[in-house]
Amino acid sequence: MRVNGFGELEAVVMDRLWARTGRSTVRDVFDEIAEHRDIAYTTVMSTMDNLHRKGWLDRIRQGKAFSYWPTLSREEHSAQLMREAFDAGGKSDVVLTHFVEQMSDEESERVRQALRRLVDPGSAQ
Repeated sequence: MRVNGFGELEAVVMDRLWARTGRSTVRDVFDEIAEHRDIAYTTVMSTMDNLHRKGWLDRIRQGKAFSYWPTLSREEHSAQLMREAFDAGGKSDVVLTHFVEQMSDEESERVRQALRRLVDPGSAQ
């Protein structure tokens, strides 16, 4: 099952990394995941290596291990998914209309505020 453009375990790893600040080792991520599920250290290591090869994680060697960090924030990744869905959805104006119709009043107000900031970057929130 694919979650947010990732495989299931990839999504779990990315969630853990997005929730952290700075760099994380495989051990850091493994320890968090292992609290909630039975998983092998090498499975987490392979998953993080795969995410690095796919461009989702960057890394630097520190001694014998690597430290990893996401190349995009959670919000940047979400925006990328939205862009892909928008591009693949057919008529963009119809897709956007259906999307906006599903928003709550609070969500649509946040969109209006974001649009105002784009038009007038100096405007107050």
